[in-house]
Amino acid sequence: MTKLVYTVDDEENILEIINFNLEKNGYETKGFTEGKKFLKEFENKKPDLVILDLMLPDMDGYEICKEIKSTSSDIPVIILSAKGEELDKVLGLELGADDYVVKPFGVRELVARVKNIIKRFESIKTEISLMPLKKTYYFDDIRLDVDEIRHELLLGGKTVDLNPKEYKTLTILLKNINNVTPRNELIRLVWGEDYYGDTRTLDVHIRRIREKMSFKDFGKKFIITIHGIGYKIIEKN
Repeated sequence: MTKLVYTVDDEENILEIINFNLEKNGYETKGFTEGKKFLKEFENKKPDLVILDLMLPDMDGYEICKEIKSTSSDIPVIILSAKGEELDKVLGLELGADDYVVKPFGVRELVARVKNIIKRFESIKTEISLMPLKKTYYFDDIRLDVDEIRHELLLGGKTVDLNPKEYKTLTILLKNINNVTPRNELIRLVWGEDYYGDTRTLDVHIRRIREKMSFKDFGKKFIITIHGIGYKIIEKN
């Protein structure tokens, strides 16, 4: 599947150079000279990576980066800026940027960075989906048994009645136990690549899972919300 890259820069000649070279390397691209237009398109359709200039005419690039990472932490961001001071780089990386490239830059190097970051993020996604699922988990004195053949869960010896998407959501969290699974990654794995519906659907499913797994307050204690990022299950021995 062709990867989609959004480039945000108020200098149209830079947009043309970057997108031309990315397209030569097999990527689909879309350029934006304004932050607000970018965010509107970003809300409608998510890319595989964002190249973001910090100095835009209508918005602060740092705020845009923060917005991207607060809603879509699994989408990598490369900051592209004339601000080369160490403090600027540190701030960008602390806001969640995955790389920082200083202008002027080499186009070949930028394309190489795009390739490497997309490859790394794809590898992480694959690792989560392929992680083995244990048969038994222990949460303090609570035992959770998973039967993959029957798609059945036993919590404290009692069957938990989950629908298929609730079951899949829970097992993905269990595969990545003790680590946060980003919201967009959960949606991608449970609802598929082409899902562009309301992301609150995931929140509803998590709420139902918590309600159904109320034995000894399991849902409240061990299914944790990481605000702005995703969800995780914490196992305690």
